[in-house]
Amino acid sequence: MSTCYALTSQFPSLLRILLVGPTNLTTVIPPPMAGKVISSGIQYTTLPDSYVRPVNDRPNLSQVSECNDVPVIDIGGADRELISRQIGDACRHYGFFQVINHGVADELVKKMEQVGRDFFQLPVEEKMKLYSEDPTKTMRLSTSFNVKKEQVHNWRDYLRLHCYPLDQYSPEWPSNPCYFN
Repeated sequence: MSTCYALTSQFPSLLRILLVGPTNLTTVIPPPMAGKVISSGIQYTTLPDSYVRPVNDRPNLSQVSECNDVPVIDIGGADRELISRQIGDACRHYGFFQVINHGVADELVKKMEQVGRDFFQLPVEEKMKLYSEDPTKTMRLSTSFNVKKEQVHNWRDYLRLHCYPLDQYSPEWPSNPCYFN
């Protein structure tokens, strides 16, 4: 299991915390919540049909090239035009990039990772208080971006939090774990 944090360029005020992969939790939840989130504690022996992509929608791994040169962008420099150009090039040619010298302290990153892990390890009943299939909500737990429209869901749970302006959105953030806010 790994946690991935993404600040989208299209929506810079939106921080997505994604839990990727199955969990080791053993809590079993009663219907109708069963199956709504991956971190429910259900121990799957097979992949549920709603997560299986048709063969023609799956990546053709024989056509995927190995990438050993992920763009690394130093955003701590003074040349903002160069940084903007590097980000644009990375997005156009790779679709992603790594950022260094971002100014976020390692300790803060570790705390953010820990609160994310602690949130996803909460009892499913607690997490489900935040579950929503409404893609317009600024704070919600879900497994897909638009559950009602997607034919196939992604094998992940995420907690969507709008972050800017902080004083506007942080009051709606989870209160559990208690140090989340």
